Parts: sequence; structure tokens; C-alpha cells
Amino acid sequence: MAETKTPPQLELFNSMTKKKEPFQPRVEGKVGMYVCGVTPYDFSHVGHARAYVAFDVLYRYLKFLGYEVEYVRNFTDIDDKIIRRANEAGETVTSLSSRFINEFLLDMAKLQCLPPTCEPRVTEHIEHIIELITKIMENGKAYAMEGDVYFSVDSFPEYLRLSGRKLDHNLAGVRVAVDTRKRNPADFALWKAAKEGEPFWESPWGRGRPGWHIECSAMSAHYLGHVFDIHGGGKDLIFPHHENELAQSRAAYPESEVKCWMHNGFVNKDDQKMSKSDNNFFTIRDIIALYHPMALRFFLMRTHYRSDVNHSDNAIEIASDRVYYIYQTLYDCEEVLSKYREEVISVPVPAEEQNVIDRHHSAFLEYMSDDLKTTDVLDGFMDPLKAINSNLNDLKKLQQKLEQQKKKQQQQKKQQQKQQQPQKQPEDHIQALIALETETKNKLSILGLMPLSPLAEVLKQLKDKALKRAGYTEEQLQEQIEQRTAARKNKQFEVSDGIRKKLATLGIALMDEPTGTVWRPCEPEQSEVGETSDGVS
Repeated sequence: MAETKTPPQLELFNSMTKKKEPFQPRVEGKVGMYVCGVTPYDFSHVGHARAYVAFDVLYRYLKFLGYEVEYVRNFTDIDDKIIRRANEAGETVTSLSSRFINEFLLDMAKLQCLPPTCEPRVTEHIEHIIELITKIMENGKAYAMEGDVYFSVDSFPEYLRLSGRKLDHNLAGVRVAVDTRKRNPADFALWKAAKEGEPFWESPWGRGRPGWHIECSAMSAHYLGHVFDIHGGGKDLIFPHHENELAQSRAAYPESEVKCWMHNGFVNKDDQKMSKSDNNFFTIRDIIALYHPMALRFFLMRTHYRSDVNHSDNAIEIASDRVYYIYQTLYDCEEVLSKYREEVISVPVPAEEQNVIDRHHSAFLEYMSDDLKTTDVLDGFMDPLKAINSNLNDLKKLQQKLEQQKKKQQQQKKQQQKQQQPQKQPEDHIQALIALETETKNKLSILGLMPLSPLAEVLKQLKDKALKRAGYTEEQLQEQIEQRTAARKNKQFEVSDGIRKKLATLGIALMDEPTGTVWRPCEPEQSEVGETSDGVS
């Protein structure tokens, strides 16, 4: 069977060495992975979805390969932005951060991102952070000044090894204004003295709170040890965050090491980097209000995790259309197979379909093991899906033909002669459909793209979202369909065609079937210049 094929050696791109490397975990069969989490002061944006879908795909694939994965993703639940937003909203820092943590977790569940093994909050680890800062100071790599503690970059020659930057360039991207009291302008805060009205914790340096970078060093070491396998995040975190993390960890414990640093690309809007100031910024909620969460997940996975994703309405429409096709095909398959689930079918899977399955399985493993090439993996689903539709059509035709044969007893001899020639029987198609369905669903599940709800429900949700984007209710669309049917009956083909075209530009495709006209969501057609829809309301 296809499933017994051994996956190729997994190779991952290491941001430290700037090349793909065979992945060898520190402890055989186990993986320790730390991914930097959100600062929960607002709803999460599509850039967050990008990062956490990318690392969810890695997490799922590592589990599929048989690894026991300890996946840690933190919450930075104390930060200048949280304090400022809580003050504006008139609520406590804890209340605001907890509220947006819950909202973030809802978004992740919608996107079918598996919960990490552990989701620590900074405020639960102040003791570990103070211990780590103390160790760095004991090793002569940090200094205290008026209640603040700074890391001394001059004391750490390895600094900037991850980003490859030069020390005189390294102020770009720092979150805070330059403090003239520092020994070197590049020195960064490990502990910040408390300001009036801010939350604080007692420390050897006085009341205060942790700097941004020290938090992840302390939490990753606490949960995964000083040496672990994978550290991930967006590529904007390479400098300063991950660079500073690396320096802190090694300054405290020189044996500290991350085996593989992994970073995902940005999300751009129409080829411009998303930012609040440019007003081209979307929350996850903004997008899933109009598109199914699985369409968003598919869209994000269509681009390799290290490349920048270009968000455009057209790109997400294409993704939505593709997931509809996948789920409709699987639903049609389920409906046909539901009649045969209890039957024992002893025939083997036909050779043609078995080849499709074997090729798909092998290609899936090759691409996923080559630094998670999800673009090629998603394209690869077209072959088994086409084979499912082909078998559904052939089975339907064959069953109709066999029905007719029963009614025409006089032609029995003739048909028996024909049946002696090698041709597929209904059970061949059924066995092919079972095997193709299993392969497709298994691989979609590994990618987090197999819905947890029944497919009929998901297809209804996709149609509801399409109606919302088109600005129609189900009743209003039905009126348009009836108007078109009446126009066709009266041979007013220009009117009926106008209705069909107008709906197609809104992402609604009409299909005329023997039982009447049905509709499905589609990628919106471009309206032709100067085209009119006279007579169309």
C-alpha cells in the first residue's frame, strides 16, 4: 500500500546558516519547538495568521512523521502597548490581555491551528526572568542603572551572528527610543524600572517589569531546556528580538543553542507591506467575516512559508473557489459511497487509481520533506480530485446503462458478450472512490485543511459567505434565478444571459440541470468593458 512508503529525510531552512539542512532532533523521536506568540492588546491580524498557520503545518507534519513534539508558544501579556490600551479603555492590564488572548485562541481554532503543548504567559514567569537576568549580570554581560538593567552588547562578541547586521546599523527596528544613559546605544533593556501607575514586580534592582526580549529566553529555557530543536517566528523578529534572545541565552548559559532558526515571510496587501498607518491592515476577523476560515488557511498555505504572501481580493477568491471544489468533490463522493459503506467489496483498487494514489502520496512526502513546499502540495490534490470526479461520472453512467440492460431482456445475449471484454464494474469504481477518498482526506488532515464539521455544513457556510460578498440574500438570488428562467422560457436570451453574467461578476455561478437551475460560489468573472445588462434588474 502507498502509506508504507518511508518519507524522505526532512530538510528545513535554517536562518542561522542561511541554507536548508537535514533535520536531526537533539533527542531521537522528540522535538522541542518554541514559536514567539502575540502581544494581546488588540484583535490579531492576518500577519499573525500567516505565522501560526505556517508553524501549525510544521507541527502537524512533525507529528505525522512520528515525532513527539513539545510545542511552546507564549503570550507577551505585559508590554507598553497593553498598558497604554488598558489605560485608554479604563480596564486593568490583566483584564485587557486576557480578553484578547481568548479572542486570539478563538481565531486559531477557526483556522484549525492545533493548540500548542504549552502557552505560557510572561506574567507567570517573572521569577524565571529575574533568575536569568541575575545570571547574565553575574557573568558580566549586563549592568544596572537607576532601577533599569541593560544587556551590554560590547561584552558579547557573537552579537548579530543571526541577522548578519553590522553594529552601527543595528538600531533600526528597535521598539524603544534611545536612552543616553546606556554604555552603547545598541544596549537593550532586560528590566525596566516601574513608572507611575504601571504594573510592577519586586526585583533585586527595585520595582519594575521585564524587557521584551528576556521573556522568551526565560520561557524557552524553562520549558525546553538551554538546547532545543526549533525556534520560529516572523522574519521581522530576526532583528532585534531573536538576535537579542540568542545573546541573552548564551550570555547566561554559553551552552545555549537553537538547532534550527525558522522564519516566515510577511503578508503584503496588493504588493505593499501591511501596516495600520497605510490603512491596508486586516484582522483575521475582517477576513473570516467574508470568507470561510479554511479559504484563508488555504490562501496562506498557497505561498511557501519563507516567501511574502501578497493578499489581494482576487487571490483569496481563488483560494475560496478551490476549497469549495475540494469539499464539493468529497461531499459528492461521500453521498455516493454512503450506500456501499456496509458492503464487503473484495476487488482490488483498479491499477489506474492506485497509480494516482501512489504518485500523490510520494509527491506529498517529497514536497513536505523539502522545507514544507505547501504550494506544490496543494497543487498536487488536483489529480486525486479529478480521479474522484471521473469515477463518480463513470459509475453514474455505468449504473444507468446496467438499469437499461435489465429492462431490455431481449438484448441480454449481446450485452453478455460485451461484458466479456475487460471493463470496470460498479464495484471497481466504488473501491477506487473509497481509496481516493481516504488518500485525499488523510493528506488534507495532515495539512489542517480537513474540516471538523460535516462537509454539507461547510459547503453551506461557503455559500453563505459568497452571498454576503455578493450582497444578496438566498431569497433575492432565487428571484434572479426565477427571472432568468422566465426570460429563457420567453426566448429573451439577452436578458437571461445578462442575469447570468451579472451574477458571475459577483462570484455566483448558475448551472442548469434537468431538475432546474442551481448555483455555486465561483471566482468572480471580470465584466467586459462597455458590457451592459439591459433588462436585468
